[in-house]
Amino acid sequence: MMETKINKARVFVTSKYKSEGSVLRETVKAVGLGFSTRMELESSESANKVAAVVRNAENGCYVMQCLLNPVAVERTVRLNGMELNPQELFKKD
Repeated sequence: MMETKINKARVFVTSKYKSEGSVLRETVKAVGLGFSTRMELESSESANKVAAVVRNAENGCYVMQCLLNPVAVERTVRLNGMELNPQELFKKD
């Protein structure tokens, strides 16, 4: 455990995204445009010690690491107990 005294910490996270297309026409598409984070810290510790805490926090954040190093997403859909692949079906209704 790191023993670094942080007197005050504020973290701001902003995401940017957009949607385009039509739900009714099945052309809707969500697009992620990016994320930004800002940390405001107060501490009497050295900048090196505080930087080490920040590095550990970022390296240990599952969400940040998945965004920085994208991983595969496994998707499963079941309809009435049977597997459904929405991408293979065509619109009949």
